[in-house]
Amino acid sequence: MQIAAAWTITLSALLACGLSYGFGESSKVSIDDETYRPQFHFTPAQNWMNDPNGPVFYHGEYHLFFQHNPVGNQWGHMSWGQAVSRDMVHWRRLPLAIPEQNGIMIFSGSTVVDWQNTSGFCKASGSRNPSCLVAIYTGHTDTLQTQNLAYSSDNGRTWTKYSGNPVVDLHLRDFRDPKVFWHAPSHKWIMITALATQHKLRFFASNDLRHWSFLSDFGPAGSTDGVWECPDLFQLPVENEPGQSRWLLSVNLNPGGVAGGSGDQYFIGRFDGSTFTSEGSREQVLWADYGKDFYASTSFSDLPKSDGRRIWLGWLDNWDYAAKEPTSPWRGAQSIPRELRLKRFPEGIRLIQQPVRELHSLRHQHYHMEDQGVAAANRLLISQGIKGETLEIAAEIDAENAFEIGLKVRKGNNEETVIGVNTKQAELFVDRTRSGNVGFDSKFAGRHAGPIRLDHGKKVKLRIFIDRSSVEVFGNDGECVISERVFPGRASDGVELYAQGEGRRVLRLDVWSLKSVWEREAQNRVPGRLSIR
Repeated sequence: MQIAAAWTITLSALLACGLSYGFGESSKVSIDDETYRPQFHFTPAQNWMNDPNGPVFYHGEYHLFFQHNPVGNQWGHMSWGQAVSRDMVHWRRLPLAIPEQNGIMIFSGSTVVDWQNTSGFCKASGSRNPSCLVAIYTGHTDTLQTQNLAYSSDNGRTWTKYSGNPVVDLHLRDFRDPKVFWHAPSHKWIMITALATQHKLRFFASNDLRHWSFLSDFGPAGSTDGVWECPDLFQLPVENEPGQSRWLLSVNLNPGGVAGGSGDQYFIGRFDGSTFTSEGSREQVLWADYGKDFYASTSFSDLPKSDGRRIWLGWLDNWDYAAKEPTSPWRGAQSIPRELRLKRFPEGIRLIQQPVRELHSLRHQHYHMEDQGVAAANRLLISQGIKGETLEIAAEIDAENAFEIGLKVRKGNNEETVIGVNTKQAELFVDRTRSGNVGFDSKFAGRHAGPIRLDHGKKVKLRIFIDRSSVEVFGNDGECVISERVFPGRASDGVELYAQGEGRRVLRLDVWSLKSVWEREAQNRVPGRLSIR
């Protein structure tokens, strides 16, 4: 059936209830300018959002789908929302892509470009470009989860559900989140699914996306708390090792994350087109993010070969408290997109994450200082009025004789989010105990930490992205990442360096104010620059 018709009915019902679904509408408080509304993270105009689904690049556009409740601010009526972008930064919201229908919710999945029309779905099969978009998603009822297809021949604007659904049915209640990709060496489609309560991933293969055969299982391994969800698998080169590559298999789990609640673990190994083999022990656990708010990570499909990057993003939230967060008329945000790399360390090959370069387009005013003591640096920050709700900070700090050193951001009257390095424990941390509104759930406030290397005289690099209700920290060029939601007052916009111990210096500090992706006027401003030495 044509999904567009179903959407017309749903949209009419929403409008009859006095709701709107457009871009940048105004109400009592302007949409996209609410107190906690992220200014450079994707959010729906209103209502509930959780997992990102099926990010894909096609015909010059980045497509982002996401778990969405089109009629409420709580989880339910799961459907696929949609947005498109030219740069992964400025998103344009579109109507629902694939709605709940006949009691079947549309759970997480992936999207691929069927370049050769292997599925037979693509309308332009006789042209030089026979391709179309195919979404592979989980159909959910209270008693059954199956894998299903929908397709689009108009750049994702309308979707048709495959009449032969489901394409994989194991008659299980917990069997979900298909990730599909084309495996060129074996010339077939690969599907990875989560047997959630068994802590296993099941692999399937297909020639046409419609008919699937079993390949192998992976797991249990690593952390086996909670349920396993939202797998992903891709190959990456090993940095500075020509000809060497590995496969990264990510598995999200809830609960059991490193900071409590939901979290994202990964495995490094090899994939031969049928079986994934981890290089680590079954007990080894590697975490993609040491914060409490990064879940359901999924990478973009079909990025151009000329780009050469693997990019993913995740839900910037946690199942522990997502339903209680103090935001309205929406709930949920996606992380900034991150470029992924692999790097070898003495203990093995590990994941490195860096914010995508496209975020540079948001930089506005720039402030720079070098070689200052902490006290002197703070005087300069105050004298130059360095503060803001939306900032990018790049700092290189000499922590050699300091017990603890870092920054306090979103600082105001009895509010601050502390980003620090504890040199005795060799850890990077974010402490949001006093970050603002922390009382909406007992599991929200806390200090969350991950390991960081203190080589080369204990110099530490921090790159920090601050939005109205989030902080994302990349330590030592992305070796350790911490993602956190925070809910400070609008007046809490201060930035301050701090240190405990002697010999502490700021070797280099750059601060950029960041423009809003929702304001056209802000996008057209000419950035200013002020250098302090």
